[in-house]
Amino acid sequence: MAKPDAQSAATTFAVAATAAAATYFLTKRHFENMMVTTRSEAYKRDRAESEIVKAERKAAKLPTGVKLENASPIDVYLWDLEQLGKYFKPEGDGIQNKMFALTREEDGDVKTDKEPGHHANYNKLIGKNECIVANIRRKPGDNEAVRAYVRAGPRAQLHFNPKTVNAAIVTCGGLCPGLNNVIREITRTLYFMYGIQGKVFGIVGGYKGFYDPKTPPIVLTPENVENIHHEGGTILGSSRGGFDMEKILDFIKSNNIRQLYVIGGDGTHRGAFKIHETCMEKGLHIAVAGIPKTIDNDVDYLDRSFGFITSVEAAQTAIRAAKVEASCNLPNGVGIVKLMGRSSGFIAAHATLGSGDVDLCLVPEVPIILEGPNGCLPHLWRRVKKNGYAVVVVAEGAGEELLGESTETDASGNKKLPQIGEFMKGAINEYFKKQGEEATVKYIDPSYMIRSVPANATDTLYCMQLAQNAVHGTMAGFTGFSVGLCNNKMCLLPIPELVATSPRQMNPRGRTWERILAVTRQPNTI
Repeated sequence: MAKPDAQSAATTFAVAATAAAATYFLTKRHFENMMVTTRSEAYKRDRAESEIVKAERKAAKLPTGVKLENASPIDVYLWDLEQLGKYFKPEGDGIQNKMFALTREEDGDVKTDKEPGHHANYNKLIGKNECIVANIRRKPGDNEAVRAYVRAGPRAQLHFNPKTVNAAIVTCGGLCPGLNNVIREITRTLYFMYGIQGKVFGIVGGYKGFYDPKTPPIVLTPENVENIHHEGGTILGSSRGGFDMEKILDFIKSNNIRQLYVIGGDGTHRGAFKIHETCMEKGLHIAVAGIPKTIDNDVDYLDRSFGFITSVEAAQTAIRAAKVEASCNLPNGVGIVKLMGRSSGFIAAHATLGSGDVDLCLVPEVPIILEGPNGCLPHLWRRVKKNGYAVVVVAEGAGEELLGESTETDASGNKKLPQIGEFMKGAINEYFKKQGEEATVKYIDPSYMIRSVPANATDTLYCMQLAQNAVHGTMAGFTGFSVGLCNNKMCLLPIPELVATSPRQMNPRGRTWERILAVTRQPNTI
């Protein structure tokens, strides 16, 4: 029998292979189309079922979404506040809480009642035990008890009669953007929202201003605080120390002060709570409110402190200057910017993230390693060799593990800090010399510049909210409390709880530090 022709066999094989390939691809496309159709039908079916469930839940006044099992807290524990009404007869009984400025109108120099029906009621009055839950993150199995904060805002019942209210405002400690805003809004809220007929005293120069004849108090009015929010600092001045309980109480009693507003950090708040406790012990009918002030953003439980955003924004000027200096000064330019941050690196971290030009960020929460595989100096060397320059941001409290902890303190009890900025400048110069090259290091210290600027729009709004809600709290008879933003809601917090864990620190294993590492690409020393 003759062998088949080789060319004919090859042709037959090619035809068979082509047919098989065509069959494979057609079959594959057929099944892909079937899968597309199946997925499309499943999606439409699920959407239809979802709409039915949504309609049913809406009719039952239930939230939409998937109900999680075992994700509800067992109990909610409210951080309750001291209330003067438990110990003193309310002076505002029977007075309906309305926005005073909307119940009166000016006719020349005479104020008269507005037409009946004019809307002067608050849109929202806060009820008893209305609260904001602290831990808003939940997952299945999270059913432990949680704490909650008293929600801030106007109450229906007044404890104080606005006709008899005299108030005092004092600013203590270091400066911070927004101090004048808070002073202004407390004054305006007392006069315009509550219509007080007493005086508002501005205590000059911190706690010492209660009794120092060299710095007598000034009377604050809506007129003389009208434009102070455009200025940095505080029109009242500030200082550290000077706390003398007896002399402070003498001023309070001699001027018949009913409400005291203390603007300051955790040390100042501890002093404010001592005043509250002493007033209660001595039977003095006075509400004491704190407004947390710390440029370092290190008061615990709060989303942020006022002035922090402004300071981060102001720090950008110094960082940009450091970049220009580093990139233009040869050889091997390095720009160092030292920012505030005694115990926490929030300003340095957020300024770094807000800039995008920083190659190394050093904060108190993360140990500094100079050399070796995780050393910051080899990292800077690599950045300079690649880009021709590098920018460093360092918080003033960083590097105690290198320089040692100081035993000296200032008048507020804050420890004096070693000069980490100068140390890093010297260390960078020395490291480059070891590599046989010279570094051109420029050191910029804008510390006080970033805290002395006026508040930006974001902090201006926040200061207004803080001030108004501090006044709402005191007029309702709360005392020994502070006010702040928690989970993006205004809350009133008992001062002892607020200061017990302050100063807080940035979590070195949290997402903010992860973002720092991603932006700077520096070694992680945690």
